[in-house]
Amino acid sequence: MKVLFVHNNFPAQFENVVEALKEMSGFELAAIGAEGAQVVQGVAIHRYAVPSIDISATHPFARRFDAECWRAEHVLMAAIALASSGFVPDIILAHCGWGETLPLRAAFPKARFIVYCEFFYRSEGQDVHFDPEGPRLGVDGLAALHCKNASSLLALIDADAGISPTRWQRSTFPREFHDKIQVVHEGVDLQRFRPDRAARFSLPGGKVLTKSDEVVTFASRNLEPVRGYHAFLRALPEILRARPDVQIVIAGGDGNSYSHAPPAGRNWKTHYLDAVVSKLDLSRVHFVGRLAPDAYLSLLQVSSAHVYLTYPFVLSWSVLEAMATECGIIASDTAPVREVIEDQRNGVLVPFTDKSALAGAVAQTLAGRQQASERGRAARATVAVRFDKRICVRNALRAIGLDEQKRTENRITADRPVPELAS
Repeated sequence: MKVLFVHNNFPAQFENVVEALKEMSGFELAAIGAEGAQVVQGVAIHRYAVPSIDISATHPFARRFDAECWRAEHVLMAAIALASSGFVPDIILAHCGWGETLPLRAAFPKARFIVYCEFFYRSEGQDVHFDPEGPRLGVDGLAALHCKNASSLLALIDADAGISPTRWQRSTFPREFHDKIQVVHEGVDLQRFRPDRAARFSLPGGKVLTKSDEVVTFASRNLEPVRGYHAFLRALPEILRARPDVQIVIAGGDGNSYSHAPPAGRNWKTHYLDAVVSKLDLSRVHFVGRLAPDAYLSLLQVSSAHVYLTYPFVLSWSVLEAMATECGIIASDTAPVREVIEDQRNGVLVPFTDKSALAGAVAQTLAGRQQASERGRAARATVAVRFDKRICVRNALRAIGLDEQKRTENRITADRPVPELAS
């Protein structure tokens, strides 16, 4: 059986399914991705170059779709090359967010076509206009936002089925498609992300942190408003005053993944830091940039209190990974987070913009280590039941139409019964 993965940043969300299929017999795997797509042993990767185009003459409402169509053309060329080489997929698993899915049904009309449904843009109840400091869209801006969904809608029409990682993310899509989309998370590797009281994390200056230290952690791909970087920084002066021995470790890049653009010539990291730097003891605030996987894991394992903040947007892997390592979680009381964090049971929820509530929750977590440990164990239990990679891979294989029991020959196992797919 031939399986094709399409994702500009392959393997991305498909990594665990790819690894599972590689361990089974009878599968031939290929992938189409952009220039940054990774080489994965056992998968024939076909990269395409994203063209440099001028879309300034395109109507503003259609500029995103125009760019997606140019990308789709290059995906189509890769698909034609695949077919010419003899690889005609039986199953396609593709992300619907960048226009890559537009040519796939035409290129491979007989394939079972599954789309990964990450997020559907809306003008109310989600990330847009959530933050009082964010930009306010006029009617034209809202119309353009609506048009950003075009390729996702076309993909869902073409698809045989969809998968979405959380119930809330599925809920962002139009209700008439909900029966077509199953909730199947990528899963967390609980064998890797686990507590380790012997863990050590080295700061850039050479200081080594351990589990016996008071360590507050914050991690995001990039330090930006969508992930609450500004809200966290504003709470730091109160946290530092309340806990004189605390060390603050902030992991993340200087770029901009999901937010609106920062002021000209600035990045969000320094823009928000400059506003509070005079109130901070910088000897206890450490920016460590983007970490290598092992260093990131060690950071979570020494953490005493991990802060996760987000707009109503895509739920980050990082919060589940922190939960799996039994961190004491303090998180924003927003819809995607409430799906995994129950206040005072497996974490603490605070209003996104309330810096005093955040600072107080962090200080209380540091002061009440026993209670925080109990919540940390409950957090790991939540991940074990709902997000264990082994269970999620089983569910994903069923969702994409594979007879998992016959094909795995018991190579994928779990130490608990496999739950039914979430509804």
